Amino acid sequence: MKFSIRTFLFFLILIGSNQIVKRQINYLFKMKFNITLNRSTRQKMLPVDYQHYIGAWIYKVIAQADAGFASFLHSQGYSFGNKTFKLFCYSPLDFGRAKLWKEKSLFELNAETAQLQVSFYLPDAAERFIIGLFNNQEVFIGDRFNGIDFTVAQIERLPDPAISETMSYRARSAVVVSIMPENGKYAKYLSPEDENYSNLLKNNLLQKAEVIKTSLELPSDFSFKFTLQSKAKSKLISIKAYTPQESKIRGFIYDFTLTAPPEIHKLVQNTGLGEKNSTGFGWCEVRPPTS
Repeated sequence: MKFSIRTFLFFLILIGSNQIVKRQINYLFKMKFNITLNRSTRQKMLPVDYQHYIGAWIYKVIAQADAGFASFLHSQGYSFGNKTFKLFCYSPLDFGRAKLWKEKSLFELNAETAQLQVSFYLPDAAERFIIGLFNNQEVFIGDRFNGIDFTVAQIERLPDPAISETMSYRARSAVVVSIMPENGKYAKYLSPEDENYSNLLKNNLLQKAEVIKTSLELPSDFSFKFTLQSKAKSKLISIKAYTPQESKIRGFIYDFTLTAPPEIHKLVQNTGLGEKNSTGFGWCEVRPPTS
């Protein structure tokens, strides 16, 4: 039965291989889930830069149901020009108060459980199959030296928050915005104080909207106002540490307000803000407006 559930889920997602090739993904709906993870061993030490291991686990779970679709997401994704989007994102782990061993770049967890939120764009009928796909899964989050084994204890779909034209957010994971300098070899990562930052955020969201084929037609001149509401904290994050493929990405954590159409807010909340969302960047949560 488990096999047939997974097969049906990805039959819904893939509805015709030609549609995937053409990147046609009309009729997809945002879905946000909360996953409760129980520590299944006595391990307590977690690398500080653990987020991308969660993305690798999500690909692995998807591959158990449909290896072809997982490979497509990982290597290609949905394209707009020369940009690709994976259309899922996830929060940092919520594991309560943990001891930070700064010199070792490790968290020491005391809690027995952790919470993780994951957001997808999928056919609406896929909700119960996603729950079946992730329920009781086991995952090791960490590198070859430190990490923690977890088991999925519960997964539930979360309700959509109310949307208004102007909303306040907190970036829970670092937001990445970059440009490639002319004749440059490496990307230049921008601070939210850069004069081009807001326009680059807007363009990124417009590209995601085009890929998803939202029902709302968005003119290029729609109202879009990004306002930084806190000091931006720079974070340099290692990806695939201790491997030949190790790289470093810089992003920024901050509070902000955004004035934009409702569909843009939905994209922020369900695909993340900025770049590299499927690698653990740009997860934003609604916060009460500042007084």
